[in-house]
Amino acid sequence: PNFVTMKISAASLLAVTALGATVATDAWITTNTNTNNNRCGDVSLMASRGQIKWGNKKAWLEKRGFSEDGTALNASGGATASQAVSIIGGGRIGGMLAEGGESTLLGREDTVDPNGEGPVLVATRNDSLEGIVEACPENRRKDLVFMQNGYLDDFLESKGLMDNTQVLLFVSVTAKGAEPIDGVTTVNPEGLTAATGEHAQAFADRLAALDLKCNVISAEEYRPAMFEKLIWISTYMLVGAAKECSSVGQAGADHTELVEKVVNELVAAVSAKEGITFSEGVMARLAAYTDVVADFPCAVKEFEWRNQYFYNLGDDACPTHNELLRECGEKGFLGFELP
Repeated sequence: PNFVTMKISAASLLAVTALGATVATDAWITTNTNTNNNRCGDVSLMASRGQIKWGNKKAWLEKRGFSEDGTALNASGGATASQAVSIIGGGRIGGMLAEGGESTLLGREDTVDPNGEGPVLVATRNDSLEGIVEACPENRRKDLVFMQNGYLDDFLESKGLMDNTQVLLFVSVTAKGAEPIDGVTTVNPEGLTAATGEHAQAFADRLAALDLKCNVISAEEYRPAMFEKLIWISTYMLVGAAKECSSVGQAGADHTELVEKVVNELVAAVSAKEGITFSEGVMARLAAYTDVVADFPCAVKEFEWRNQYFYNLGDDACPTHNELLRECGEKGFLGFELP
């Protein structure tokens, strides 16, 4: 297998930072030697510019969760250890996670080290999961951490992985290398990202090193939270696509009543099907998150992992949702045929 190890440590960053400050300082040294006073002025200017440059570099490090001495910081400013992890997928999310500490970055065709240990963060699209699980050594499958959008229960159950660590990742990365947008809202200042399972705390520590929030919760708490996110992505994307909105923010603003109708419909359908009780304020939580990622474009994607769960419940349970899907189909907005 082709292993590519990325050791992203603050110590290395600091070394590069120091070099950058030195280069910037040298650039201000002048060859003017007319008077001693001029020399003093040049040295003073050199030091001043160097201090500014160094200050900017330190701020850059701190923004990414590192202190001056190379220690990762958590969201409250205290030191936290970010456990070494393997990451499958080097896209927007995988690249972001790799910045949080020592990482072994794997491609989707690579094999997880059978003699390794610790979390294996699966940062790929849902359609890659089958191949990743099948290629993973049996003894390491328990370490796989799933953070995909959508309804994963049927897939995980079929693989015997329902007890694996799962993550509801409320983080938006608009492009590879871009600053992540955390799911911190006016309704949930503690953040909406949540993790459950054996490696939940290790995942939370990694996000803390990136100055992102993550709540470690029980499996019982995770389930309604998982369905809330499924309802959010299935509702806003669908309404936005059907009504030809450019973003989820526009869908929420221009079609507020329709969004609320679908959300309430899906909450009732899930409650009846799964026996789940949602805490009060579902609509307020989802609307607040939409405000955070208002520019996210609308499209009905990964149907079998998202909207199909509700579509399969039937028109009696989800009439508005299902009618909107058919409307998208009639307008040619779906890249697939409805079952």
